[in-house]
Amino acid sequence: MTRFKDFGTGAEATEVEPLAFKLHGEDFYCRPQLQGKLLLNLVANTNSDDPVEAAKTINKFFDYVLVNDSKEPFNALLEDPDRLVSVDTLSDIVGWLIEEYTARPNQQPEA
Repeated sequence: MTRFKDFGTGAEATEVEPLAFKLHGEDFYCRPQLQGKLLLNLVANTNSDDPVEAAKTINKFFDYVLVNDSKEPFNALLEDPDRLVSVDTLSDIVGWLIEEYTARPNQQPEA
């Protein structure tokens, strides 16, 4: 007898709310869900010992997660010399988005 399991569509059938964040007073909108492979690649590449590869991965991540109407304004903000966005802030945004996409917050609840 063959062992078998049907994984259906591969995604949960629940409706997911869109994701959005605010930075420098602007609202940016992201896809409500991501491919699991993209998240796995992000984790693998950001843990790389090569900081250039990690930076490229984060740039690709934003390019993939932002909806089309938010990509150009977000990139314009990141290139604006008068409205600085630190690497720490970008990392915070990526961390929050990953928590939302995986529905597993990284921080432990306060006691």
